[in-house]
Amino acid sequence: MKYAAAVAVAACLGFSAQAAQVGVHDPVMAKEGNTYYVFSTGPGITFYSSTNMKDWKPEGRVFPGQPAWAKKAAPSFDGHIWAPDVQHYKGKYYLYYSVSGFGKITSGIGVTVNKTLDPRSPEYKWEDQGMILQSVPGRDNWNAIDPNVVEDGKGSGWMAFGSFWGGLKLAKLNDDRTKLAEPQEWRTIARRERPAFTADDSGGPAEIEAPYIFKKDGYYYLFASWGLCCQKEKSTYHVVVGRAHDVTGPYLDKSGKDMAAGGGSLLIAGDKDWQGVGHNSAYTFDGKDYFVTHAYETADKYQQKLKILDMKWDKDGWPVLDQRDLNRYQSHLQ
Repeated sequence: MKYAAAVAVAACLGFSAQAAQVGVHDPVMAKEGNTYYVFSTGPGITFYSSTNMKDWKPEGRVFPGQPAWAKKAAPSFDGHIWAPDVQHYKGKYYLYYSVSGFGKITSGIGVTVNKTLDPRSPEYKWEDQGMILQSVPGRDNWNAIDPNVVEDGKGSGWMAFGSFWGGLKLAKLNDDRTKLAEPQEWRTIARRERPAFTADDSGGPAEIEAPYIFKKDGYYYLFASWGLCCQKEKSTYHVVVGRAHDVTGPYLDKSGKDMAAGGGSLLIAGDKDWQGVGHNSAYTFDGKDYFVTHAYETADKYQQKLKILDMKWDKDGWPVLDQRDLNRYQSHLQ
């Protein structure tokens, strides 16, 4: 009986290990050599490594503590660093990130730089460059979170960011991509209606965030998340898209409506198995395009899970995802 019990326990443990998936919010990805790295919202920015995009090894956190400037920008900052974005530029890796208080615009965006993403390399060392921009209640009607950096056709870097309030913004970065370029020029690239008389300290019902700009065949594609994240069974997160010939826009949806005027064509939404899908990033690795996102699994009490989906394109040049891939892709936590 003891042997049978031991076998049963081992079987259960084996099943649990096999079933364990990577739990992430707001995932972004990079590839260095033969290794992929995923960075996620979490204490100090959590990250994982993989050689096949399915089996992922936890690598700890980027910040052992917290950015030196975080509490000044966001007094209620609790150690969870939000919505990273990883970029490779001039031989270094730039990890953009945000700190905030939930539902507030006491927020800031910063960047930390490293020569390598491999934590076992002797050159591995993150060097924080400090805050790039800050949103202040009573002064700003935009939120300094959810950064994403894209390079235009002339080699200049542009940072998209924003959540709720006045929508998604775009600003040019300086040559070393650690500050805003001067003179500063800001653009609204996407927004949703914010009813008159909505209190300034409220995000209101203008549910839009998480911009990500992806270049493909002469277009800049702007992905944005509409709806609510992080609400378990009440999550309504879904992803819309528009495109522009210029990085500064206008970003038009399939019907020709400007995303800055509320436009956005649905790309993917939740279903009975996955309550919400959103805060995506997108990449080309070895000639294939991928859509990276998180989704809330109904069968696991709406826990957030990593999803990496093949991104294809229709005859008119719009991205296409297969809803069934939400169930087909299963990450494995090593």
